[in-house]
Amino acid sequence: MRTVPALLALAWLAAPPTAFGQEDQETLRRDLDTRAAAMEARVLALRRDIHRHPELSNREIRTAQLVAQELEQLGLEVRSGVAHTGVVGVLRGGLPGPVVALRADMDALPVTEETGLPFASMQRAEWLGRDVGVMHACGHDAHTAMLLGAAHVLAAVRDQLPGTVVFVFQPAEERPPPGEDGGAQLLLREGGLDAPRPDAIFALHVVPEYPVGTLAWRAGGAMASSDRMRIVVHGRQTHAAKPWEGIDPIAAASRIVLGLQAIPGRQTDARKPAVVSIGAIHGGVRNNIIPDQVELLGTIRSLDPEQRLELHERVRRTATALAESSGARAEVEIDVARGYPVTWNDPELARRMLPTLERVAPVVVEAPPRTGAEDFAFYAQQIPGLYLWLGVRSPDLDAADAAPNHSPRFLVDEDALPLGVRTLSHLALDYLTTAP
Repeated sequence: MRTVPALLALAWLAAPPTAFGQEDQETLRRDLDTRAAAMEARVLALRRDIHRHPELSNREIRTAQLVAQELEQLGLEVRSGVAHTGVVGVLRGGLPGPVVALRADMDALPVTEETGLPFASMQRAEWLGRDVGVMHACGHDAHTAMLLGAAHVLAAVRDQLPGTVVFVFQPAEERPPPGEDGGAQLLLREGGLDAPRPDAIFALHVVPEYPVGTLAWRAGGAMASSDRMRIVVHGRQTHAAKPWEGIDPIAAASRIVLGLQAIPGRQTDARKPAVVSIGAIHGGVRNNIIPDQVELLGTIRSLDPEQRLELHERVRRTATALAESSGARAEVEIDVARGYPVTWNDPELARRMLPTLERVAPVVVEAPPRTGAEDFAFYAQQIPGLYLWLGVRSPDLDAADAAPNHSPRFLVDEDALPLGVRTLSHLALDYLTTAP
């Protein structure tokens, strides 16, 4: 015979999650803001420590140890070594409810820092056989510090949370070294988000396009797919004085470059942004020898998942046909396995969370699509996702004068960090406490 408390407990566990009471929700929101403000100094210190000690993709050992230690001190369930150096922390609330994930990336870039900051990186490492400087030139140090701040804030109110928050600290967003797996794909493949499985996932990225105090969002295709391509044009070597006695792969490659650039807007719908770019051409050794072959390296980018596949086919067809028209032969390789899909912001999730953004940020803007790529896209293929941009440009600096992400002079105005902590914390809280 079950006791009354036991029956009540069973009913509590079986009850579907419902919207939180408005008064309870407002109280919790105020509590989050108070706790986020109290975390400012800690978040700043974490960011500067991580910035001073950057680590390349799949080598984020020190950063991962710091993250795991912070999460363990908060009493979270912590899994380390996910996708090589990733860390996943699980915060189980005191009440039943859904599961929401928050993600930050941890890796730095092979860039020698030129900011002159007192905590600038002096780190060096080996990248593709070369000794290089290492810098958080894309702001992942800020991402990691802000998510740790959000973990502190949410852990402090865990007993009142109706559901579970999963904190994902991901390595290798900037792509692992050649020959290695890593990033979001490997984290998913290793079950990093399987126990528990999130119902939604959020992330943000610092950008200098917007000043401090700004959040930018976009529904649908937010960032482009990115696929590397390699085209080898085979001709027949001959003396440059007698090109008709051979087959000129340089001339054929030149026609291919122009033909590829004409695909977006001529062969595909111009209302759907796409980019086909060649970034490197290799061929020949002397001024008077027409070589046997030329290699083209480039990328294909699209903001539409179906158009992505269409572009692949048109690139293959265009390169092959143009080479054949001059007697040459083209081999086209498109590395889909290492490519990134379109970062797709779930429109319904974006609509649902827009009031949260408008409440926490002084300025909220709808952003244009970005032709850069992000491996957050892999999460959003499996889980409804929302990817945002946080302005980190100093208000007294013109946008044209702000160094871009990946620059050795890229700067984060640290006054933006508290808004990042609040945004992540409130997205998690509102998702858990607000009915869809």
